[in-house]
Amino acid sequence: MTEPTLADVERALERAADLETEDAVSVLRTARQDVRDLANNPDIDEDRRTALERRLAQRIREVRERDAYDGGLGSAMNPAEDDAP
Repeated sequence: MTEPTLADVERALERAADLETEDAVSVLRTARQDVRDLANNPDIDEDRRTALERRLAQRIREVRERDAYDGGLGSAMNPAEDDAP
């Protein structure tokens, strides 16, 4: 199997946007490991690689927070009529 490229990692980052939370986090974690593995490759632009690694970490946090936020907020925003003031 060939070594992933930064372009491969960027495509995974974009693809994760269309996935459900669990699948998105899995794709993003794999992509984050791929970008970390590229740290030892002297042909890789280190600034681009570290920026991509930060974007992946941020996106993982966003996906997790989105799922937690959506889960708790739905019931707060749509109370049953019995609960309404």
